[in-house]
Amino acid sequence: MDLLLNPEMVHHCLDILFELAYQNTRRIYEAIPEQVVYSYVAEDLGSQEALLFSPDQIREFFIPRMKRMIDLAHEHGVYVFHHSDGAIRETLPDMIAAGIDVLNPIQWRCKGMDRAALKRDFGDQIVFHGAMDNQYTLAFGTVDEVRQEVIDNLQILGAGDGYILAPCHNIQAVSPPENIVAMYETAYEYSRGSA
Repeated sequence: MDLLLNPEMVHHCLDILFELAYQNTRRIYEAIPEQVVYSYVAEDLGSQEALLFSPDQIREFFIPRMKRMIDLAHEHGVYVFHHSDGAIRETLPDMIAAGIDVLNPIQWRCKGMDRAALKRDFGDQIVFHGAMDNQYTLAFGTVDEVRQEVIDNLQILGAGDGYILAPCHNIQAVSPPENIVAMYETAYEYSRGSA
């Protein structure tokens, strides 16, 4: 509501928060030069069905501040790992233009997040990270479903490189251990051509 009713207040608060993050991150880069490989620039912009904010609000309130963080990372030779849950396809061109290098978590069951379409449209611009569904497959699926999802992800998102297999988010406590083992074993086997 504040983005619409009190935009000045939102800008003020975000400026303070992002400045704190900027100065903290800058000091880290200066304290340990050449030791940071990835920097996390994250804002959850999507729900299961759509963006949480309008594209115009994302462009006004978030992307300029995130771009400043992205530019800081790139100035120090650091890759930008961008996290945003949900149905975020509509904002991907803006995030790529801002300079993200890696996109996480690839919740492919969300609206508009079809893996093949993402790979086709953005695969030459960013690296995909995640895509192992933790809402159904890892938590409630069978071992065979987990194995198949690993293979699908590697074939679709990993075609021609540019993919890091990982869970979409934290592995849920209800996930059977055999599903987690199956994910890693299948990735290991398949990456060596024995699956």
